[in-house]
Amino acid sequence: MRILVLGGTVFFGRAVARQALAAGHDVTCAARGTSGDPVEGARFVTVDRSDPDGLRAVEGTFDAVVDVARKPSHVRHAAAALTGRVGHFTFVSSCSVYADTATPDQTVATAPLLPAAEPGFDDAAASAEAYGRCKVTCEELVRDAFADVFVNRAGLIVGPEDPTGRFDYWVARHARGGEILAPGDPAERVQFVDVRDLADWTVRAAEEGLTGTFDGIGAPMTRREFHAGFGGDGTLTWVTQDFLTAHDVVPWSGPRSLPLWLPLPEYAGFLTHDTTPALAAGLRPRPLPETAADTLAAFSDTHHITGLTDEEEVALLREWHAQ
Repeated sequence: MRILVLGGTVFFGRAVARQALAAGHDVTCAARGTSGDPVEGARFVTVDRSDPDGLRAVEGTFDAVVDVARKPSHVRHAAAALTGRVGHFTFVSSCSVYADTATPDQTVATAPLLPAAEPGFDDAAASAEAYGRCKVTCEELVRDAFADVFVNRAGLIVGPEDPTGRFDYWVARHARGGEILAPGDPAERVQFVDVRDLADWTVRAAEEGLTGTFDGIGAPMTRREFHAGFGGDGTLTWVTQDFLTAHDVVPWSGPRSLPLWLPLPEYAGFLTHDTTPALAAGLRPRPLPETAADTLAAFSDTHHITGLTDEEEVALLREWHAQ
């Protein structure tokens, strides 16, 4: 197959290109080329998707396209440039399209969506809601322009080459051992997907002509199961949400944060999607210990940009035990 990856130089796009090449496909990656390097073996075309004619350098026809765009304008430009020239179209969306983040175990068929972004709005980085609404618009544009569409609403993507440092924080923290500050309650649930598994499913979806809309994420697991998957000899100290909030610990990502922790009950549904349809359609998540080990092997402090510092964690644990 001739596969066009719109992107292909960072994390998930690179994983898709790498997987498609390993499966024997002819791969073209089209991107600005400023955020990362293309995978060796892929044909690379420099494009500017903010330009309505930015894809003019991408020539020929393709059996499949994978697009990770977040800006509606980029999807509009792709639709204008590629309609009639491609077969199967995968749009990588996000679980952020859902309006209800509080209700656990929602399914892709019943969960309400955020309203689409207003006409002309293109700033997906403005806020989490803006990002989700832009993705809703992108989904609509893709479905209107192409016949065979696979919408993959990705959840939290983790694994080697993740630039966010969210999963890496826990990999590195468990590797160091000692007393580990664990947020929330051990029975709370989280979910994620290894970037390589999501890429594998994306390529097989193109090969098999899978269409429809799915949540691309693994089944939920408890926080206890999550931390157990990292191994090591650390000791977990479970610290309540109220304490963390009172001590200015930030949810999810960024400095002084605890990744994969979100306020409850308002986010009780964000990491607990029912992914039965995706698993039935071929998503094959690998065991957490394998993802953790491979991420640790590729770990670099240069991209560890989120989480608590050692000093912050020690100080918080000291205050927790003193209360």
